[in-house]
Amino acid sequence: MAATATTTATATATTSPLPTGASKREGNISDSFASLAGIKNGPLPDEFRLLKQSLVQGREQEIKASWNRLLDELRVENEIVAERGSAVIPEVRYAHLTEDLQSKRQEIRKRGAVVVRGVIPEEQARGYKFELDEYIKKNPQTKGFPEKNPQVWELYWSPAQMRARTHPNLMTMQRALMQSTWHTNSLSGSDALVSLAHPLAYADRLRMREPGDAAFALGPHQDGGSVERWMRQGYGLGGTYDAVFAGVWDSATEGYDPWDASTRVDVQLDLYNGLGACSAFRMYQGWLSLSETGPKEGSLQVGPLLKLATAYTLLRPFFKPKSQVQGLEAAAAANIGSEERRRFLDKENWVFTGGEEMTSEIQGATPGFGMEFPQWALHPHLELDRTMVHVPRVRPGDYVAWHCDTIHAVDLEHKGKGDSSVLYIPICPATETNAKYVVRMREAWRNGTPGPDFPGGKGESEHVGRPDEAHVRSVAAQDALASLGLAPLIVEESGAVSGGAKDAVRRVNKILGF
Repeated sequence: MAATATTTATATATTSPLPTGASKREGNISDSFASLAGIKNGPLPDEFRLLKQSLVQGREQEIKASWNRLLDELRVENEIVAERGSAVIPEVRYAHLTEDLQSKRQEIRKRGAVVVRGVIPEEQARGYKFELDEYIKKNPQTKGFPEKNPQVWELYWSPAQMRARTHPNLMTMQRALMQSTWHTNSLSGSDALVSLAHPLAYADRLRMREPGDAAFALGPHQDGGSVERWMRQGYGLGGTYDAVFAGVWDSATEGYDPWDASTRVDVQLDLYNGLGACSAFRMYQGWLSLSETGPKEGSLQVGPLLKLATAYTLLRPFFKPKSQVQGLEAAAAANIGSEERRRFLDKENWVFTGGEEMTSEIQGATPGFGMEFPQWALHPHLELDRTMVHVPRVRPGDYVAWHCDTIHAVDLEHKGKGDSSVLYIPICPATETNAKYVVRMREAWRNGTPGPDFPGGKGESEHVGRPDEAHVRSVAAQDALASLGLAPLIVEESGAVSGGAKDAVRRVNKILGF
């Protein structure tokens, strides 16, 4: 169910698109999600009802048939995921990166997540954690969430973060992961203005979660906007999900492909200038582990059915159950394996809501916040209570990546004995949108203020020990400097590189000032 703020004035503001780049107030990670920010559920404006009607008008029968096929596939795949658990998440070794990515490519594309072992030497990764502790001690004014006992710190420019982002192994891994899983092979996208060979930096926060913490309890969600997924001026600009709304998402040849970068180059991910809402194209979300962490120890959970879960999320607002569950029956339906649940999920219990029955509801979407999946009944066929699986146990220096549409969550409680510490480092290709972001990010770094997508304030502008440009130039290689906007990207003139990729690099360099 969509959410708005608790007052009329705020609700009006949050449903009116704002210009990207508008100044943001000070805040923390809780401002990125309606659940953490305490936003109440409520209806979306009527414009969303009209939008929903326009998305499926004239294709109602195709949508119904597509929905039924989708429910059949989910029923089968959910069982596989629930049975295998963390074992469904593919793992590759940095030491054998090329061959492992080649052999695991299809599994990564199906699951939408991967663990890359040993990207950074373990002792070096452990050292990052020690340096962060020292940096925070020297700068006790550092803010975080929760305020009284921070687990997620409002840090973007610490020495450890800057070194990790520019580490040659990380640059190599980012490039390889983009090129092995993403493509621009659609009929309209062969000349898409995107280079998968040139990662651009995106400064994000860090997490140091202590045993017993239950405050940073972020449930299943998707980053990259919420209502924007249905809006024509959002994801519609790239036609990212057109095949889903046409009812052919599962076609073997022309259907929805979550790995086609050409459909995402022009997308507007953040139409409401949300605090922490991403405006850049992050192909992968990701973090670098600084500690040994396992399931239920403050770690990550993912929904490893990328294509099916995305299609379901997009189609869910067009269907409703004939028979609702209430009271004791609702409680019984929430029980895994119950007969009440089976009846509720049966495709015969679900009907299309078109025409006059269409509502403005988009389950889990809140303008200006990330997409959330707070209750199993809002997206019941995903059965997230049994299909959200932990990533396997990780060690310092391991990197975990998940597709930008992958549903993910963090443990509700850290039940381990040691800290669960990570640096958030996503993977971003070279595009004009991302280059424009890097220009703004570069200025934020020089000023010591938070990255442009994040809550504002003076940030680290007065922090002791923040690395300056001269220091970074002295330790980072050329491709790492280019990712930060401090050097030009190298144009690959090989005939194997598409014209769109070459043109993208030239345009990026011009935007960066080279």
